[in-house]
Amino acid sequence: MNTNYLLPNKYKSIGWILFTIGIISGLFSYFIPMEKEPIQTKVLSILNNFAAGPNEMEYFKIIEAGIGFELILLSIIIGGLIVGFTREKIEDEFTYKLRNDSLVWAIILNYLVLIVLVLFVHSFTFIYVMTLNILTPLIFFILRFNFIQLRHRSHEE
Repeated sequence: MNTNYLLPNKYKSIGWILFTIGIISGLFSYFIPMEKEPIQTKVLSILNNFAAGPNEMEYFKIIEAGIGFELILLSIIIGGLIVGFTREKIEDEFTYKLRNDSLVWAIILNYLVLIVLVLFVHSFTFIYVMTLNILTPLIFFILRFNFIQLRHRSHEE
């Protein structure tokens, strides 16, 4: 049972904090949209003006942009990776198998959802859905792994 890729257990609480802040911030920004991006700063853009067409594209340019959405995504992704790939206090064969099964289950479920979305979501909405789809494998994995683990613990007691 080789689990060298897992972080030490002490990082799990940091992961949960980042993940929770990201999810709450994402829901907040979705249901209460703001007129203006609250966090504006200069950032490096490796590809800019994509919608304008290939002749108008700019490469590797410093631009002024809102970074709130990016910070929310980074919080969810980094927090989710830490939560999902941090050792449990007791890391045994069951935990290893549960982690692998949950990962496979999350990928299969993600692609089933993606197939349905490809068939029934169109236009610009599809781009928005694809952005959210970046997060779904990680979220499905975390939900299933922790749910099965919690259910297993309750059956042991």
